[in-house]
Amino acid sequence: MIGISGGKDSSIVAALCVEALGKDRVIGVLMPNGEQADIDMAMLLVEHLGIRHYIVNIKDAFDGVVKNIPFELSEQSRINLAPRIRMSTLYAVSQSHNGRVANTCNLSEDWVGYSTRYGDSVGDFSPCSNLTVREMKAIGRLLGLPAILVDKVPSDGLCGKTDEDNLGFTYAELDRYIREGVIENQAKKEIIDKKHKMNAFKLQLMPAFDPKI
Repeated sequence: MIGISGGKDSSIVAALCVEALGKDRVIGVLMPNGEQADIDMAMLLVEHLGIRHYIVNIKDAFDGVVKNIPFELSEQSRINLAPRIRMSTLYAVSQSHNGRVANTCNLSEDWVGYSTRYGDSVGDFSPCSNLTVREMKAIGRLLGLPAILVDKVPSDGLCGKTDEDNLGFTYAELDRYIREGVIENQAKKEIIDKKHKMNAFKLQLMPAFDPKI
């Protein structure tokens, strides 16, 4: 079971699952929040792979939560609400089909915390969490995905900006820093290091009391 956004990560993970399991054992779930400008990219992917898919619009759920919280949500919590609702939806569909949810994160995004805790950061298995964006793209091309999906400018589809606009550096710069430890721009190095340190908790299990200590 895979949440299909129309971006490269969900496209590549879906293609990998089809390669490993066969298209009859892979289901894509498209979850627009009202209107989604690039939903045609998600449709292109499911049609290219020939996988079964469902479209579940989360707008009513999103609006219902926002309406019933007795204060105004912060901008970031409002942005993160949609991916958290999407993950709950994905698990509901998955459980109804006795399925397993594929995580679609990659190493580059995880390195700087560019995922939503209990949103797109979770899943039952993760094929690509140890692969950089550059490596992901290479796999996408090897699997014969349409170039428009592999090379699509990465965006969370929520705040109207690209990933790189939000981060303050390019994935090419980040990937090289991760794999080679090289980055020319000291200011960008400091941003990456700070984000990596601040978001390390997202990659760890929650702290738990150990009565044996």
